[in-house]
Amino acid sequence: MANLGKPPCDEGVIRSGKAESPCESASGPWILAGAIIGSGMAFIDSTVTNVALPALQRELNATAVDAQWIVESYALLLAALILVGGSLSDHYGRRRIYASGVALFALASVGCGIAQSPDQLIAARAIQGIGGALLVPGSLAIISASFEGERRGKAIGTWSGFSGITAALGPILGGYLVENVSWRAAFLINVPLALVVLYIVGRHVPESRDPDARRLDLPGAFLATLGLGGLVYGLIESSNRDLGDPLVLSALALGAAALVGFVVVERRSNEPMMPLSLFKSRNFSGANLLTLLLYAGLGGSLYFLPFNLIQVHGYSATAAGAAFLPFIFITFLMSRWAGGLVTRYGAKLPLVIGPSIAAVGFILFALPGTEGSYWTTFFPAVAVQGLGMSLVIAPLTTTALNAAEGQHSGLASGVNNAVSQTAGLLSIAVLGIFVFAAFSSSLDGKVENLNLTSEQQAILESEKVDLGGAEVPEGVDGETAAAVERAVDESFVGAFRLAMYIAAGLAVASAMAAAVLIEGKGATTKPEEVAQPGREPGETRGASAPV
Repeated sequence: MANLGKPPCDEGVIRSGKAESPCESASGPWILAGAIIGSGMAFIDSTVTNVALPALQRELNATAVDAQWIVESYALLLAALILVGGSLSDHYGRRRIYASGVALFALASVGCGIAQSPDQLIAARAIQGIGGALLVPGSLAIISASFEGERRGKAIGTWSGFSGITAALGPILGGYLVENVSWRAAFLINVPLALVVLYIVGRHVPESRDPDARRLDLPGAFLATLGLGGLVYGLIESSNRDLGDPLVLSALALGAAALVGFVVVERRSNEPMMPLSLFKSRNFSGANLLTLLLYAGLGGSLYFLPFNLIQVHGYSATAAGAAFLPFIFITFLMSRWAGGLVTRYGAKLPLVIGPSIAAVGFILFALPGTEGSYWTTFFPAVAVQGLGMSLVIAPLTTTALNAAEGQHSGLASGVNNAVSQTAGLLSIAVLGIFVFAAFSSSLDGKVENLNLTSEQQAILESEKVDLGGAEVPEGVDGETAAAVERAVDESFVGAFRLAMYIAAGLAVASAMAAAVLIEGKGATTKPEEVAQPGREPGETRGASAPV
């Protein structure tokens, strides 16, 4: 569930694009179906992966660090390359790149389904990330290029409605497959879906390009991938090694240096994939800082939720997948109402109140112990957090769209999407450090006075890397074994609480960022059009290049 909910500016990307090749009326439903199934395939896969992690950890003998990499290898390539994926569509054809992304995603899904070790699964997930970076922006670009005027509004409504259905069914479908078939089936389900998409695309989706497409920023993409990869590797591996380990320090230093290089390259490039001039707008800077902080809290903390539900509270995979349905229903049903708040009060007020309510939701997640009914433990937290996020999504999209005028609003939306992906990527790695440390320290204290031999203590020490999946050493008597199991559960709950408190702090910080940086209703400052190097002011181009 770390990737629960679509990025905040998907709809903004579609609305801001230019319909360069409007489709025939008869082709419209087919084009929408191809785009919806393809993007839904990527979303279902992300939610399935989160629900499947405890089973993966058990059946592949994977550590909790391996489980992090199974999620992060995908998220890393998606976050680093999603802007480039949109540019490739504009250069080489939206249908061609979208179909290539779908095919690559499906092939990688087969690799996931037949993986025999954590390393094989991690590698396949990385390839999935590359496919996702092509198909996710490609699906939005195809809708944007195929519909205009009133038809575009109806297309967006249809797309949003089915996205909500996908969001609701995805976790349940994934949990059912994991529980009743296999975690492998949860990945292999992508194959028939991909075949349907490729058939639709081949028969009904016309090819389209952007004649004014931005130049591919390959140096920027390389440095972004290297920088994020270095940081993520160093942060995750610090749980296996000491933070002062030379390999960890080298990876962190390399990542930081690459990201500094990325900023330098983007500043000097004539057509950067992330124009830094966009951040001259207070609203744009505020919207992206809010996105970074809030989505870091959401993605990083909720990554650990399925482990808590399945390993500690004994939920089935299906029940764990269904646990967050109230969040999805609330955000889906309230999104239109929340959008109306922008017209009435401006974007600032809901962007301050929404994250503040989400912070309360995170705190409510920290309250349950190791027992209790769903309705008295996790449901209140899920519902409150859904309410908070429903106040954020539409105003955030509006703010990002209005941060740059005209065709540049698509660029602003694409950058905001990339920021939301990066937030989850980094937060899982960072929060993992705190969770591992808190779990280890708590477990040491709880088993200190138990009747364990030095050999059994050493075995339990090696099991710490599995977090809530740590198993009782062999040869321990029944009463002591029960005490060890209870200590593991309580230690993981304590670590989970820490993650939720940190997430609450991030949500509060995001509300403060909105309060300070985003302009209120009636502000006289108008969004400045961001002049692109090498273009005259007012010159336009296709907006779907970034995503």
